[in-house]
This record gives sequence, C-alpha cells and structure tokens, in this order.
Amino acid sequence: MAKLLPVDSRYQFVPPHTGSLWPRLLSWLVPGHLQRTYGVQEVRVEGAERIRELQRAGHGILLTPNHCRMSDALVLQALSADLDQPFHVMASSHLFRGSRLQSFLLRRMGAFSIYREGIDRAAVEQAVSILATASRPLVIFPEGALSQANDSLNALQEGVSFIARTAAVRCRRQSEASARQIFAVPVAIRYLFDGDLEAVAEPLLSSIEQRLSWKPLTGVPLVERIVRVGGALLALKELEYLGSAQAGTLAARQQRLIDHLLVPAELEWLKSQQTGSVIARVRDLRRAILPDMIEGQLPAAEMDRRWAQLNQAELAQSLSLYPSDYVAGDPTVDRILETIERFNEHLNGTELHLGPRRAIIEVGEPIAASAQRDRSAGADPLLASIEQQLKSLLQRSSVHCRRYQPAVS
Repeated sequence: MAKLLPVDSRYQFVPPHTGSLWPRLLSWLVPGHLQRTYGVQEVRVEGAERIRELQRAGHGILLTPNHCRMSDALVLQALSADLDQPFHVMASSHLFRGSRLQSFLLRRMGAFSIYREGIDRAAVEQAVSILATASRPLVIFPEGALSQANDSLNALQEGVSFIARTAAVRCRRQSEASARQIFAVPVAIRYLFDGDLEAVAEPLLSSIEQRLSWKPLTGVPLVERIVRVGGALLALKELEYLGSAQAGTLAARQQRLIDHLLVPAELEWLKSQQTGSVIARVRDLRRAILPDMIEGQLPAAEMDRRWAQLNQAELAQSLSLYPSDYVAGDPTVDRILETIERFNEHLNGTELHLGPRRAIIEVGEPIAASAQRDRSAGADPLLASIEQQLKSLLQRSSVHCRRYQPAVS
C-alpha cells in the first residue's frame, strides 16, 4: 500500500506539463517499463470508440478507473496510445516528493499533484479547467486509494463528482459559444496472471510462514494456507492492540480492531465517532492531525503521540483493504496471488509485482455530468452511476479469471 505518512515539508502544487512531445516520447518507454517493473506483458483495450465519439464532439472527458495496482496509470497509457491523445492525471502529492527524476517524468506525462490532507484549490481548479476546455481527457481514480484487490471496489470519493459538476457549470455559462458537456467515463482495469501459480506462490508463502515461526505447510492447498496465515496475522494485531485474539467472524474482528484504532483519535480530533468508509475516516483524521506537524513547532512528545495516531490510522486503512472471504469465497488464481503479495508487503515491507500478467482495459458508457446535484437522491447520482458501471465491468471481465485447482500430489 502507498505510504500515508509523508509530512516532511509544506505542500506546493505541482502543475502538469501541457506539451504533447514529452508524453509521446515517454509513451514509447512505457511497455518495457511495465514488463520489467510490474510483470505486465500485454495490455488490451476494449471500447475506446466511446471516448473517440466524445472527442469528436469536443466534450470534456473525465476517465474514472478502478485503482487496484500501482501500475494502473501506466497501463492506461495503452488507452492513451489507442486514442492518439495524451491524458492529464491527478496524482497524490507524495508521488512528487520522491526523486527529482520521478517528479520530472510524472509532470512530463501530464500528471499534476493533489494534496489529500486538505482542500487543494489549485488542484481542483486545474482539474475543472482541463475538463471545461476539453484540452485532454482527465484521469481521476475515484477510490482515492489503492484497493490492492482487483475484484473489490473502495467507496468512491465525492470530490470526483464535485469536479465534474463544477466543470459542467462552467460549460453551461459558456453555452452560447459552445455545446460542450462534461462526461464521466468509467474504465475497468483487469489484471490476469498467466504463469504457474504454484511455482510462484509456494516459495513466497513458505517464506511468510517461516516469518511466523511456522514450518512451511507444503502439501496443504494454497487457499487453506492463506486462510491460516490471514487469521494469524490478524490475531497478532489483536494481541498487540486488544490484548488477546478475538472471537467472531473475520469481518467482525476486522471492524472491531479498526474501530479500536480509529475511534479514540476521532473523538479527540473530530469530536465524534465517524461513519462511512475507512479511507474517508482516515483522510479526515489526517486533515485534522497533520497541519501542526508540518509547521514543525510541536514538542517532541506531542510529535511522537501524533505519529502513533497516524500509524494506527494507516494500519486501520490497511486492514480495511482485506475484503473478508476474498480468497475462500472465490479462489481465483489472481485473488490468491494478490493476497500473498499483500501478506509479503505487510510482513516484509517490500512490494512484489509478480508476473507474467496481462491487463484488459474496458471502457464503459459515458455519463453526462449535470451542473446540479439531485438533492432528493440519497446518494450522489453521478458517483452511484460510476460505481454501478465499474462493478458491472469488473464482474463481466472476471470470466477471464482462472479458478484455482490444487496440484494433485
């Protein structure tokens, strides 16, 4: 999971590079980088003609993909190449705080920063301007965080629909000169592992079991081993924070630990226990805790106390990204490998991107963004439509997933 904790400097908005030469030059390097770094050997695009129709009509295009792997933005370059059109991408500010080379390349590919720990008016204005002028398609990942699970969609963030509606208002004000509209286009990214699962997963899972001081459970089906390891890892965190391993279903245990980690900080900083997605709860906490830390004027003891709260919030979000019964309920090759990769990351602190994989990009039906939200609807209508389509597209592409068949000894 991308780290949640960079607070080492005051944030400065990083605008996108608007030229087309750099994106086209760098796009030649993307396939090789995907293969070497992420194991993605092939990307197939379906439904790009839906976006072409919007381009021909001069509409503002907001692409809203699911976000399950760090390679998503690079995989989308295959769609960009198919359309012969560079994209702008809203990217978390921490990605620009790495190496200068990474920041340089991100900008040249059309990315710009968004500070998720506050109201980033510069980023919102940049996004609205891109849509209202239809200069390029704009990519925003509406989940707001990696799901790390291709078949699970996090709750979508309302900032996506706010940006689309604001751009629609701006277009309406200019309606005398243009019939331009703003369209949100759901885009589903599906990864498929094409290698030998047992050969790749067995040594990695054995190393994880050894980290738990277990003798590797060789000969036991992978699904059963994953369930045991997952239960053990959760029990270790329960022992650390609750004093003992808990009883109940996996989902109930996860929620109990998440609330134990978040509620005390919420009562202190937000004055009440929050509801909704864990990602949104963690975001709101960080927005309350971080500003004084960035100013650098707090006593050391207070800095340590807040760091502890932030670390607990990070753990809560990490726990929330393990859907209960994800592997046992539907043991596909891809779900098994995703889960083992995440076990390794959380135990060893290293990210693995095991291949060979291929990716399928499927473009959904464009959704016109209204300039006003229908307040009579309980949920945001635009977000609800995006979510419904993403789930449907992912469900449809799941037919390509291989079901796990234990090796016969």
